[in-house]
Amino acid sequence: METVDCIIAGAGVIGLAVARELSRLGMETIVVEAADAIGTETSSRNSEVIHAGIYYPPGSLKAELCVAGRDKLYAYAAERGVPHKRCGKLIVATLAEQVSTLKGIVDQARANGVDDLVLLDAAGARAMEPSLACHAAVLSPSTGIVDSHALMLSLLGEAEGHGTMLSLNTEIVSGRLEAGRFVLQTLDSSNGMSFEITARHFVNAAGLGANRLAASLDGLDPRFVPELRYARGNYFSVTGKPAFSRLIYPVPEPGGLGIHLTLDLNGAMRFGPDVEWIETKDYSVDPCRADHFYGEIRKYWPALADDSLSPTYSGIRPKLAGPGELVADFVIQGPEVHGVVGLVNLFGIESPGLTSSLAIAELVAEKLKRTYV
Repeated sequence: METVDCIIAGAGVIGLAVARELSRLGMETIVVEAADAIGTETSSRNSEVIHAGIYYPPGSLKAELCVAGRDKLYAYAAERGVPHKRCGKLIVATLAEQVSTLKGIVDQARANGVDDLVLLDAAGARAMEPSLACHAAVLSPSTGIVDSHALMLSLLGEAEGHGTMLSLNTEIVSGRLEAGRFVLQTLDSSNGMSFEITARHFVNAAGLGANRLAASLDGLDPRFVPELRYARGNYFSVTGKPAFSRLIYPVPEPGGLGIHLTLDLNGAMRFGPDVEWIETKDYSVDPCRADHFYGEIRKYWPALADDSLSPTYSGIRPKLAGPGELVADFVIQGPEVHGVVGLVNLFGIESPGLTSSLAIAELVAEKLKRTYV
C-alpha cells in the first residue's frame, strides 16, 4: 500500500491552509473531507470577520495567532484577489457602567500587540455612525471582513497547484499506528465502500469532528482528547439600505462576543451570533429567538423596526469549555504533548480561527518539520 507524506482530515479553512503550507514544503498531501464540498461547517457558518486580536488573554494561542494571522490574511487576500474589506468596527458601551470595561479592552488589546484602538466618547462615535446609540465606543480600524468561501477556494487551488489531492465524501472512521505509519480506515459516503489510506504524518483538522476522530485513533492516549461542547450561534438579517458602514459589537458576554452587527461585502446587515448550548449537531434557527435579538440590537440601534428580522443561518462553535466555565484556548497538540510522532490534533478552533488560519498552518508545519525528512 502506497504511503503519502501527510493526510489532513478536514477541508475547512484550517485544513486547507495547512495543506497549502505543507505542499509548499514539498510534502505529498491528501486532504480528506467527509462532506461533499469544502468548508460546509464552521468555516462557512460564521461572521466572516477578520479580527484584530483584541479580546484574548495575553500570551494565549488565540491572541498570538490572531494578531499574526490577521496580517498574513490581509496580505494573502490582497495578493491573490480574495474579496475583503478593512471596514473597521466599533465596540460600544450601551450602559454607563460599561465604559470602564472599554478601557480594559484597550489595555488588553495593547498587551496583545494591538495598538491602533481609539477610545471615543458618545459624540465621537455618533459622528462616525449617526444611527448608533452608546455612552462610549472603541474604534478598531484593523477589523475587517473576508469572503470565506473565496479564501478557501484560493487556498485549495494553491495547495492543488503544489500537488495536494482532495478526497470528498470520505470519512475517517478509525485509525491505528503501524510501523511508524498512520493507517486510516475510511468510508466513501457516495458508494458505501471502505478502504485504507496510509501516511507518515496525520493532521486532525476535522473541526466539530476532531475530538471524535482523535478518540478513534488506536495509539493515542485518551487523556489527550478533550470533551467537546456544541454552542450554536444563530444569525438574523435585515433587508434594506444599511444603517451602518462599520461592524458594531457590544461589550463581550460570557461564551461569545454578543449579538453584533456585521456586514457582508455588499453592505448587507446581519446580526448574531447568540450563544445557544445544544447536545447534537443541528443548524436549524428558531424564528422565536428573534425576540431576544430585538432587545439586544436596540441597545445600540434603537431604530430597528418591528418585524424586520429574518432568520438566515446558524453555526456551531467547537467549544472546549461549557456554560459558566473559563473560556478555553485553542488546543494544537503535537508530538511534544501526546508523544505520537507525526500527529497534530487541533481542538476547539472556534473564533478567531478564520483570522488565525494562515498562522495556525505555519505552527502545524513547524511541529511536523521536526519529524519530516
